[in-house]
Amino acid sequence: MAVPSLSKYDQGMKTRRHVLGDSHVDRAEAAKTDFDLPFQTLIAEGAWGTVWSSSGLAHRERSMLTLALLAATGNFEEIPMHVRASARTGASGRDIQEAFQHVAIYAGVPKANHALKLARATFLEMKDQVDD
Repeated sequence: MAVPSLSKYDQGMKTRRHVLGDSHVDRAEAAKTDFDLPFQTLIAEGAWGTVWSSSGLAHRERSMLTLALLAATGNFEEIPMHVRASARTGASGRDIQEAFQHVAIYAGVPKANHALKLARATFLEMKDQVDD
């Protein structure tokens, strides 16, 4: 007998929790409203249930790609969240540095420089939380 697969939404929420952590997802879910519910469902199914749940790339590589794309497109507000997620995806600080070097060459030094500053500050916050 075949085991039923999870829906895209359920798989997405499972992957999202694995990558971002329960506390992050719990805070985001608590802040969800009727207004943004369709968008949140789209993200859960599309980003987390399809792209991040695909077996085509490991989560480490997806972290590196996501951070590079966020930096290259100037979407800096999500970089700290994905740097924090790197602790669960296996992308190292060195991996992230390498990704941002690609951004510098192919998308622009100012974008990579800003992304590096955000990553550095986030890693310091993460270290301080562990040291407390």
